[in-house]
Amino acid sequence: MAIPDLNHPCWKRLADGAIARIKTQHLGTQLLCKRIERSGDPLGNKIADMHAFFTKWERILPNEVQQLTTV
Repeated sequence: MAIPDLNHPCWKRLADGAIARIKTQHLGTQLLCKRIERSGDPLGNKIADMHAFFTKWERILPNEVQQLTTV
């Protein structure tokens, strides 16, 4: 599954707290989820960070990428 476009509504939903519902055993993804949850950064920055992370690790994290549009 491909990474959703940067303007896909799933990114806003994830940045607003849904990222905490992603199920993963990958430590890097767990750390990203906690950082996004606790961050006071503007929504656009959170979205850009998540998109960059999942774009970089797309091949390693197929299960997590699949969850992006469903959580």
